[in-house]
Amino acid sequence: MDYQEINAQTIDRWVQDGWQWGIPISHEQFKATMQGCWTVVLTPTKPVPYEWFGDLKGKKVLGLASGGGQQMPVFAALGAECTVLDYSPKQLESESLVAKREGYSIRIVRGDMTRRLPFEDEEFDLVFHPVSNCYAKDVKPIWKECWRVLKKGGVLISGMNHSIIYMVDEEEKTIINQMPFNPLRNKDQMEQLQREDAGVQFSHSLEEQIGGQLEAGFKLTALYEDTAGAGRLHELNIPTFFATRSVKE
Repeated sequence: MDYQEINAQTIDRWVQDGWQWGIPISHEQFKATMQGCWTVVLTPTKPVPYEWFGDLKGKKVLGLASGGGQQMPVFAALGAECTVLDYSPKQLESESLVAKREGYSIRIVRGDMTRRLPFEDEEFDLVFHPVSNCYAKDVKPIWKECWRVLKKGGVLISGMNHSIIYMVDEEEKTIINQMPFNPLRNKDQMEQLQREDAGVQFSHSLEEQIGGQLEAGFKLTALYEDTAGAGRLHELNIPTFFATRSVKE
């Protein structure tokens, strides 16, 4: 089975088990957004700064691997024209559920972000991409596709994780893995992921993450770091995630 299909099935199972990133926002949260009270996250704990978005009314927004009914409903409530692409049917079901409940339109696409995106050149004003490219073997093609589908002046907002997550054991006390973490090439790493029911994940360097965006043509305009919200590294205040805002000039 293709590793992306394994990941899709894994995430579907997590959603059924109550995964925090698969719980859609409530009607009350949607109403609060329409009244100007809202937040969204790219990483576990820190809200994305409002100034990263600007005025979303009338803007075309792509939620890239952003299913789950958590962020797209917020953007729709703020007046954006939303499209969401995800490979998890359960995550997309949540998007449909919220849209029907709140009475807004959204284009829902089941697809694999590691392949050419099924969208036109320069179609979107904003791409919102929460932590997810850890489930992709290669990230540079993803940045190039984001560049292609964004309009000139369009914004890419992305969440990513640090490689340190993949260096340590489950208790986050001992370094056990060499980098890069690639379970398709390392049997022990695949077995570790299977024990942890973590799907098929890959580490990515800053050269791939930030350097890849710059290589695609983006200009980096802002960045922040975040912790996991739980675990030993979080308790030690060691950042394991980061978010970037980049612009297509």
